[in-house]
Amino acid sequence: MNRRYWFVIVFLFAGVVACKKEVIDSYFIGFQKPAYFPEPTYRFENNPVTKDGFELGRKLFYDNLLSSNNTISCGSCHIQTSAFTHHGHKTSHGIFDQLGIRNSPSIANIAWGKSFMWDGGVPDLDLQPIAPITSPVEMGDTMANVLRKLQNHQQYPALFKKAFGSDNISTANFLKALSQFMVMCISNNSKYDSVMRNEASFTADEAEGYTIFKQKCNDCHKEPLFTDESFRSNGLTLNAANDLGRYFITLNESDKFKFKVPSLRNLEYTTPYMHDGRIYTLEGVLNHYQTGIEPRQNLDPLLLQDPVRAGIRFLPEEKTKLIQFLNTLNDRYLLTNKMLSEQ
Repeated sequence: MNRRYWFVIVFLFAGVVACKKEVIDSYFIGFQKPAYFPEPTYRFENNPVTKDGFELGRKLFYDNLLSSNNTISCGSCHIQTSAFTHHGHKTSHGIFDQLGIRNSPSIANIAWGKSFMWDGGVPDLDLQPIAPITSPVEMGDTMANVLRKLQNHQQYPALFKKAFGSDNISTANFLKALSQFMVMCISNNSKYDSVMRNEASFTADEAEGYTIFKQKCNDCHKEPLFTDESFRSNGLTLNAANDLGRYFITLNESDKFKFKVPSLRNLEYTTPYMHDGRIYTLEGVLNHYQTGIEPRQNLDPLLLQDPVRAGIRFLPEEKTKLIQFLNTLNDRYLLTNKMLSEQ
């Protein structure tokens, strides 16, 4: 093979790489709020999203270096193809094959979050990564050691300087970079979103399911985020971990058994459901609300409106149509968006 041939191959490869970079660069337009979404709760004035900050945050998000034995990254429990939840376990899977006690929640639309974790134990997104990094059953490291590893890394000092103007890697800039990536994980390309933008229409069954949803589910799972960010007890039996939910944060008796209301977006990709991943199907979730409610302390009043039995009544055809509507909330673009993928 002559040198000219090799030159052509190298030239073409370089062109492909450059073209790919241009395409990826063209995706980046910064944070854009969907017109029908509320104002985000994240304070962008303290940490505006830049291309360099976002790309640094993406690299950090997928880097196993953030764990004590360099085997677990943020992306290990928040997998893009599972709508940024995990897959294969009911609860989070950390270092040394340890399992946590809770299901990993999605980070999609986290810019609208008011608090974080199932119990709301973290009040600020810029602090949230500290919890999994320092958890002995998740990433099992210390912030000081993580920063030391990054400072000694061949690439990270230059990347931090590019993003924040200094190659001295601080806790604040480390956390801000991760936030810049996470707030860009926006889910607004489902069929539901197309309907809201007047680009599509529901089928007759989906429209009926939407009506049922608004009658029986919308009090807690408010549109368009499909959560009201509140903490409620939904009548689950106490699990083997004796997880009392928000009570562990507030120590208020009124918070026992309460967990954050999750979003209903992307349910096709985020099974299993509930804070401990105990239910595997949407039918199972609806069956729980219809016949599986355990009347216990702090049970949400919305589940006590039926004078005969705690829960929500569904006719069989209502369940079918409601699930058809819920399936309009699945956003496949989120799963394939190259801007959010590991590079």
